[in-house]
Order: sequence, then C-alpha cells, then structure tokens
Amino acid sequence: ITVPRVAAAKIFTLGNFHPAGRIIAGHPTTMSFDVQLPDGKPLTTYKTGPGPHTGVHLIIVRDDLAYIIHDHPPIPASGILQQSVTFPAPGPYHVLVDVYPNIPGSEPNFQLFRNIDVAGTYHPRKLPAFHADLVVDGYHFDMQGTPHLQAIQAAFVHVNVTDSHGRPVHFVPWFGALAHAIFFEQGTLNYFHTHVCAPDAPNCGSILGATRITGSAPAPGKLTIGVLLPVSGTWRLFVQLKLHGKVITAPFTLKVS
Repeated sequence: ITVPRVAAAKIFTLGNFHPAGRIIAGHPTTMSFDVQLPDGKPLTTYKTGPGPHTGVHLIIVRDDLAYIIHDHPPIPASGILQQSVTFPAPGPYHVLVDVYPNIPGSEPNFQLFRNIDVAGTYHPRKLPAFHADLVVDGYHFDMQGTPHLQAIQAAFVHVNVTDSHGRPVHFVPWFGALAHAIFFEQGTLNYFHTHVCAPDAPNCGSILGATRITGSAPAPGKLTIGVLLPVSGTWRLFVQLKLHGKVITAPFTLKVS
C-alpha cells in the first residue's frame, strides 16, 4: 500500500512581534508586527475602501474580560504595522489580530493571536451577571429585555442609547460602522464581531458559516445588534461607538444556550 505524502499546511503567522520585554500598565507601549504569508514574506495587500471589513482590527482583551482595547493600525507599504497601546491594568492579555487580506481566492478574513503579560499584581475580576441598564461616561445603555440566545442561531438584541440629559444620541461612523459589537467567550476567549451598519453601507455584514447578519440603527439612539455565536456558554459583548470624538464601550454579559 502506498501512502501519499501530505505537504505541510500553508499558514499565516504573526511575525516580528514587539514588545518582547516588560510592559507597564498606564504607560504607552508601541506594538508592532507583520502578518507573514506562508512563504515568510510580509503581507502588504489588504482590503481597503469604506466599511469595517478592511485592513486590520487589533483587539486586545484581558483574560478576565475586564478590559478591551480596539484599534485599527495604519498599514504602511512595508507591511509592518505599529500601534501605540496603553494597557489599563496588570495581568495576562489576549492579543487578536483580525486580518482582511486582499488576496484572490483567500478567506475574506482570519485571526491571528498572541498572549502577553502586563507587569504587576493581577487581580482577576469576576464576570458580572447580566444587567440590562448600564451607564458609561454619562451615556445610558438600555438593553430591551433579557436576550434568549442560542448557538449558531442568528438573533438581534436591541439597545437604546441616551445622553446624560436623556436625549437619544446620534450615531456617527467609526471605522466603517455606526457601532461595533465584539464578543468574547468567558474562559476560551472565542471571538465574534458584528457591526451596526448605516443604510446601504458596503463591507459591513458579518458571516458565520453560510449565515450573514447585519445590525442597524433604525432611529437616533436605537441600536439593533446582530448576534450569531458559534457555541453555547457565557459571552461578554462589548458595544462600542464613537460619540463626540471619544470611543464609548458598554459591556454586557450574555448567556448562550
């Protein structure tokens, strides 16, 4: 019997990742890396244009899901990306690089990972229970009802957002979307990312398998957020939007059956 030889899988990797040394909470740290093609060369061609499904999303969460950092580093011709990051507290962090390559025949996007430690004593926080009402930086986020979510089943949750005077906020695009909905599962740190899109916004809907889901903002102050999670468990949803030049993050704990 002749057994065919199977060549090693061709994979993308994170290369030239820095910092490799000590990271101090509260001090700006320059993170740099490139996305290396299977042949070892840096990826330099990324999707561009309107919509959030372009370039690179750099998303960093602490392992207890107490903190999230979400940036979009510029992509130079060299393919070596740099981003200044300030970690809010000590502890272990999960670095996720969500890549949208412009390569014919490739996957529309993929994720690469790295784990890093920020110096100091780590005090992990217990994940809060679900709370429908949150106040963040003076803005009131009110999730309508308790969501009943199931894995691999598309659903929508509705969140009303008002300012400190009770007035509905007016959403503005931030990196191609009116709002970002970033999901991480407790423990595994499984990840999913959807968007609230302006009408007819290109490159905005999210896909899991054969299912596409797109959130919307039907009126000022009203978010309809698409949820499509791959497995059951406890998930942390970070709703992010930009208001008056500042990124506001509202975290919700969701149970998925």
